[in-house]
Amino acid sequence: MNFPTYRQAGLLIAGGYPLSTMMNQIYSNEKDPVKGRQMPVMYASQEFGFFSISGNLATQYVQAVGWAMASAISSDHKIAAGWIGDGSTAESDFHAALVFASTYKAPVILNIVNNQWAISTFQGIARGGAGTFAARGLGFGIPALRVDGNDYLAVCAVARWAAERARRNLGPTLIEYVTYRAGGHSTSDDPSAYRPAEESAAWPLGDPILRFKNHLIARGIWSEDRHAQAEAEIMASVTATQKEAEAIGTLHHGQRPSPRDMFEEVYAEMPPHLLRQRHEAGF
Repeated sequence: MNFPTYRQAGLLIAGGYPLSTMMNQIYSNEKDPVKGRQMPVMYASQEFGFFSISGNLATQYVQAVGWAMASAISSDHKIAAGWIGDGSTAESDFHAALVFASTYKAPVILNIVNNQWAISTFQGIARGGAGTFAARGLGFGIPALRVDGNDYLAVCAVARWAAERARRNLGPTLIEYVTYRAGGHSTSDDPSAYRPAEESAAWPLGDPILRFKNHLIARGIWSEDRHAQAEAEIMASVTATQKEAEAIGTLHHGQRPSPRDMFEEVYAEMPPHLLRQRHEAGF
Protein backbone atom coordinates (compact mmCIF):
# COMPACT_ATOMS: atom_id res chain seq x y z
CA MET A 1 0.00 0.00 0.00
CA ASN A 2 1.44 3.35 -1.07
CA PHE A 3 0.93 6.39 1.15
CA PRO A 4 1.79 9.19 -1.28
CA THR A 5 2.02 12.94 -1.42
CA TYR A 6 0.27 14.73 -4.25
CA ARG A 7 3.42 14.29 -6.36
CA GLN A 8 3.23 10.49 -6.64
CA ALA A 9 0.40 10.17 -9.18
CA GLY A 10 2.91 8.33 -11.38
CA LEU A 11 2.61 5.34 -9.04
CA LEU A 12 -1.01 4.94 -10.15
CA ILE A 13 -0.13 5.25 -13.83
CA ALA A 14 2.72 2.73 -13.49
CA GLY A 15 0.34 0.36 -11.70
CA GLY A 16 -2.17 0.39 -14.55
CA TYR A 17 -4.81 2.67 -13.01
CA PRO A 18 -7.01 3.99 -15.85
CA LEU A 19 -5.84 7.36 -17.08
CA SER A 20 -9.44 8.15 -17.98
CA THR A 21 -10.50 7.73 -14.35
CA MET A 22 -7.76 10.14 -13.23
CA MET A 23 -8.89 12.74 -15.77
CA ASN A 24 -12.56 12.34 -14.86
CA GLN A 25 -11.62 13.15 -11.26
CA ILE A 26 -9.70 16.22 -12.39
CA TYR A 27 -12.83 17.46 -14.21
CA SER A 28 -15.17 16.40 -11.36
CA ASN A 29 -17.63 15.04 -13.90
CA GLU A 30 -20.21 12.28 -13.58
CA LYS A 31 -17.53 9.56 -13.94
CA ASP A 32 -15.39 11.03 -11.16
CA PRO A 33 -14.98 8.10 -8.71
CA VAL A 34 -15.15 10.44 -5.69
CA LYS A 35 -18.11 12.42 -7.09
CA GLY A 36 -16.49 15.82 -6.74
CA ARG A 37 -16.03 15.42 -2.98
CA GLN A 38 -12.24 15.56 -3.07
CA MET A 39 -9.67 17.91 -4.56
CA PRO A 40 -9.06 16.95 -8.23
CA VAL A 41 -5.59 15.42 -7.83
CA MET A 42 -6.21 13.80 -4.43
CA TYR A 43 -6.51 10.29 -5.84
CA ALA A 44 -7.31 7.13 -3.90
CA SER A 45 -7.62 3.48 -4.93
CA GLN A 46 -7.61 0.58 -2.51
CA GLU A 47 -7.59 -1.84 -5.45
CA PHE A 48 -4.36 -0.33 -6.78
CA GLY A 49 -2.72 0.03 -3.36
CA PHE A 50 -2.91 3.82 -3.30
CA PHE A 51 -4.05 5.37 -0.02
CA SER A 52 -6.02 8.61 -0.24
CA ILE A 53 -3.73 11.58 -0.81
CA SER A 54 -3.79 14.20 1.92
CA GLY A 55 -2.99 17.86 1.42
CA ASN A 56 -1.65 18.03 4.99
CA LEU A 57 2.10 17.58 5.11
CA ALA A 58 3.71 14.43 6.56
CA THR A 59 0.46 12.77 7.70
CA GLN A 60 1.03 9.93 5.24
CA TYR A 61 4.24 8.88 7.02
CA VAL A 62 2.57 7.90 10.29
CA GLN A 63 -0.29 6.34 8.33
CA ALA A 64 2.15 4.18 6.36
CA VAL A 65 3.89 2.96 9.50
CA GLY A 66 0.60 2.25 11.26
CA TRP A 67 -0.76 0.34 8.27
CA ALA A 68 2.44 -1.72 8.04
CA MET A 69 2.29 -2.52 11.77
CA ALA A 70 -1.34 -3.66 11.38
CA SER A 71 -0.36 -5.84 8.42
CA ALA A 72 2.35 -7.54 10.48
CA ILE A 73 0.12 -7.99 13.53
CA SER A 74 -2.57 -9.64 11.39
CA SER A 75 0.05 -12.03 9.92
CA ASP A 76 -0.45 -10.54 6.48
CA HIS A 77 2.45 -10.38 4.00
CA LYS A 78 1.67 -6.94 2.59
CA ILE A 79 4.05 -4.04 3.07
CA ALA A 80 3.65 -0.27 3.00
CA ALA A 81 5.58 2.56 1.36
CA GLY A 82 5.40 6.14 2.57
CA TRP A 83 6.46 9.19 0.56
CA ILE A 84 7.51 12.62 1.74
CA GLY A 85 9.33 15.69 0.42
CA ASP A 86 12.48 17.21 1.89
CA GLY A 87 10.63 20.19 3.39
CA SER A 88 8.02 18.04 5.13
CA THR A 89 10.67 16.14 7.07
CA ALA A 90 10.64 19.12 9.44
CA GLU A 91 7.11 18.11 10.51
CA SER A 92 6.69 16.26 13.81
CA ASP A 93 4.79 13.42 12.06
CA PHE A 94 8.00 12.49 10.23
CA HIS A 95 9.86 11.89 13.50
CA ALA A 96 6.92 10.12 15.17
CA ALA A 97 6.74 7.74 12.22
CA LEU A 98 10.44 6.89 12.51
CA VAL A 99 10.08 6.18 16.23
CA PHE A 100 7.27 3.68 15.69
CA ALA A 101 8.86 2.14 12.57
CA SER A 102 12.11 1.54 14.45
CA THR A 103 10.53 0.32 17.70
CA TYR A 104 8.11 -2.13 16.09
CA LYS A 105 10.20 -3.10 13.03
CA ALA A 106 7.33 -2.19 10.75
CA PRO A 107 7.50 -3.64 7.21
CA VAL A 108 7.57 -0.23 5.58
CA ILE A 109 9.70 1.69 3.06
CA LEU A 110 10.11 5.33 4.03
CA ASN A 111 10.91 7.37 0.91
CA ILE A 112 12.26 10.94 1.04
CA VAL A 113 12.22 12.82 -2.27
CA ASN A 114 14.92 15.44 -1.80
CA ASN A 115 14.37 17.85 -4.68
CA GLN A 116 16.53 20.54 -2.97
CA TRP A 117 13.77 23.12 -2.53
CA ALA A 118 10.55 23.27 -0.51
CA ILE A 119 8.06 25.97 -1.50
CA SER A 120 10.73 28.66 -1.08
CA THR A 121 13.40 27.34 1.27
CA PHE A 122 16.51 25.30 0.58
CA GLN A 123 16.52 21.71 1.84
CA GLY A 124 19.28 22.51 4.32
CA ILE A 125 16.74 24.26 6.57
CA ALA A 126 14.55 21.16 6.93
CA ARG A 127 17.60 18.90 7.21
CA GLY A 128 18.97 20.82 10.18
CA GLY A 129 22.34 19.69 11.49
CA ALA A 130 22.21 16.26 9.85
CA GLY A 131 24.59 15.81 6.93
CA THR A 132 21.91 14.11 4.83
CA PHE A 133 18.27 13.15 5.17
CA ALA A 134 19.36 9.51 5.08
CA ALA A 135 21.34 10.14 8.26
CA ARG A 136 18.07 10.91 10.01
CA GLY A 137 17.11 7.26 9.61
CA LEU A 138 20.38 6.05 11.12
CA GLY A 139 19.70 8.15 14.18
CA PHE A 140 16.57 6.09 14.78
CA GLY A 141 18.35 2.80 14.16
CA ILE A 142 16.76 2.39 10.73
CA PRO A 143 18.92 1.21 7.79
CA ALA A 144 19.13 4.12 5.38
CA LEU A 145 20.37 4.67 1.84
CA ARG A 146 21.03 7.75 -0.27
CA VAL A 147 20.63 7.27 -4.00
CA ASP A 148 20.79 9.28 -7.23
CA GLY A 149 17.08 9.91 -7.71
CA ASN A 150 17.57 10.73 -11.39
CA ASP A 151 19.05 7.29 -12.15
CA TYR A 152 16.14 4.99 -13.00
CA LEU A 153 18.12 1.78 -12.57
CA ALA A 154 19.56 2.85 -9.22
CA VAL A 155 16.12 3.85 -7.92
CA CYS A 156 14.63 0.54 -9.08
CA ALA A 157 17.41 -1.51 -7.48
CA VAL A 158 17.21 0.27 -4.12
CA ALA A 159 13.41 0.06 -4.01
CA ARG A 160 13.48 -3.68 -4.71
CA TRP A 161 16.08 -4.22 -1.98
CA ALA A 162 14.03 -2.29 0.56
CA ALA A 163 10.85 -4.16 -0.40
CA GLU A 164 12.63 -7.48 0.03
CA ARG A 165 13.83 -6.45 3.50
CA ALA A 166 10.28 -5.58 4.51
CA ARG A 167 8.84 -8.82 3.13
CA ARG A 168 11.47 -10.84 5.01
CA ASN A 169 10.33 -9.16 8.23
CA LEU A 170 13.64 -7.34 8.62
CA GLY A 171 11.97 -4.04 9.39
CA PRO A 172 11.86 -0.56 7.84
CA THR A 173 14.22 1.06 5.37
CA LEU A 174 14.63 4.79 4.77
CA ILE A 175 15.67 5.94 1.29
CA GLU A 176 16.69 9.46 0.31
CA TYR A 177 16.34 10.14 -3.42
CA VAL A 178 18.56 13.05 -4.43
CA THR A 179 16.87 14.89 -7.27
CA TYR A 180 15.96 18.45 -8.30
CA ARG A 181 12.77 20.44 -8.79
CA ALA A 182 13.50 22.18 -12.07
CA GLY A 183 10.18 24.00 -12.27
CA GLY A 184 8.12 25.95 -9.79
CA HIS A 185 6.60 24.45 -6.66
CA SER A 186 3.21 25.13 -8.24
CA THR A 187 1.77 27.13 -11.15
CA SER A 188 1.56 30.15 -8.83
CA ASP A 189 5.21 29.90 -7.75
CA ASP A 190 8.07 31.93 -9.22
CA PRO A 191 11.34 30.11 -8.36
CA SER A 192 13.45 33.02 -9.58
CA ALA A 193 12.39 34.92 -6.46
CA TYR A 194 14.37 32.61 -4.17
CA ARG A 195 16.99 30.72 -6.20
CA PRO A 196 19.46 31.55 -9.00
CA ALA A 197 17.84 31.42 -12.44
CA GLU A 198 20.75 29.39 -13.88
CA GLU A 199 20.74 26.80 -11.10
CA SER A 200 18.48 24.26 -12.85
CA ALA A 201 20.69 24.24 -15.96
CA ALA A 202 23.77 23.61 -13.82
CA TRP A 203 22.27 20.78 -11.77
CA PRO A 204 24.61 17.83 -12.43
CA LEU A 205 22.35 14.76 -12.27
CA GLY A 206 20.46 15.41 -15.50
CA ASP A 207 16.98 14.49 -16.72
CA PRO A 208 16.21 10.87 -15.69
CA ILE A 209 14.28 10.07 -18.86
CA LEU A 210 17.07 11.31 -21.12
CA ARG A 211 19.68 9.49 -19.05
CA PHE A 212 17.80 6.20 -19.26
CA LYS A 213 17.16 6.72 -22.98
CA ASN A 214 20.86 7.30 -23.65
CA HIS A 215 21.75 4.25 -21.56
CA LEU A 216 19.39 2.02 -23.55
CA ILE A 217 20.68 3.41 -26.86
CA ALA A 218 24.27 2.74 -25.77
CA ARG A 219 23.23 -0.85 -24.98
CA GLY A 220 21.75 -1.20 -28.47
CA ILE A 221 18.20 -1.91 -27.26
CA TRP A 222 16.63 1.47 -28.04
CA SER A 223 17.01 4.24 -30.63
CA GLU A 224 16.20 7.90 -31.19
CA ASP A 225 13.51 6.94 -33.72
CA ARG A 226 11.82 4.51 -31.33
CA HIS A 227 11.97 7.11 -28.57
CA ALA A 228 10.34 9.75 -30.77
CA GLN A 229 7.67 7.24 -31.77
CA ALA A 230 6.99 6.32 -28.13
CA GLU A 231 6.66 9.97 -27.14
CA ALA A 232 4.23 10.59 -30.01
CA GLU A 233 2.13 7.55 -29.08
CA ILE A 234 1.98 8.57 -25.42
CA MET A 235 1.01 12.13 -26.28
CA ALA A 236 -1.71 10.91 -28.64
CA SER A 237 -3.07 8.56 -25.99
CA VAL A 238 -3.15 11.29 -23.33
CA THR A 239 -4.81 13.77 -25.68
CA ALA A 240 -7.46 11.26 -26.75
CA THR A 241 -8.21 10.38 -23.11
CA GLN A 242 -8.48 14.06 -22.23
CA LYS A 243 -11.05 14.61 -24.98
CA GLU A 244 -13.06 11.61 -23.78
CA ALA A 245 -13.15 13.01 -20.25
CA GLU A 246 -14.10 16.49 -21.44
CA ALA A 247 -16.92 14.99 -23.53
CA ILE A 248 -18.42 13.54 -20.33
CA GLY A 249 -18.25 16.89 -18.59
CA THR A 250 -16.29 19.51 -16.71
CA LEU A 251 -17.13 21.93 -13.92
CA HIS A 252 -18.41 24.35 -16.59
CA HIS A 253 -20.48 22.08 -18.81
CA GLY A 254 -21.69 18.56 -19.38
CA GLN A 255 -22.58 15.83 -16.92
CA ARG A 256 -21.66 16.47 -13.29
CA PRO A 257 -22.19 14.52 -10.06
CA SER A 258 -25.56 14.89 -8.38
CA PRO A 259 -25.75 16.86 -5.09
CA ARG A 260 -27.27 13.66 -3.70
CA ASP A 261 -23.79 12.09 -3.87
CA MET A 262 -22.50 14.21 -0.99
CA PHE A 263 -24.64 12.11 1.34
CA GLU A 264 -23.73 8.70 -0.07
CA GLU A 265 -20.80 6.39 0.77
CA VAL A 266 -19.85 8.36 3.88
CA TYR A 267 -21.27 6.00 6.50
CA ALA A 268 -22.06 2.29 6.25
CA GLU A 269 -25.52 3.24 7.54
CA MET A 270 -26.64 6.82 7.00
CA PRO A 271 -27.34 8.51 10.37
CA PRO A 272 -30.78 10.08 10.83
CA HIS A 273 -29.60 13.70 10.72
CA LEU A 274 -27.99 13.21 7.30
CA LEU A 275 -31.06 11.43 6.03
CA ARG A 276 -33.15 14.44 7.08
CA GLN A 277 -30.71 16.83 5.41
CA ARG A 278 -30.82 14.81 2.18
CA HIS A 279 -34.63 14.93 2.19
CA GLU A 280 -34.57 18.68 2.86
CA ALA A 281 -32.25 19.07 -0.14
CA GLY A 282 -34.80 17.26 -2.29
CA PHE A 283 -33.05 13.89 -2.67
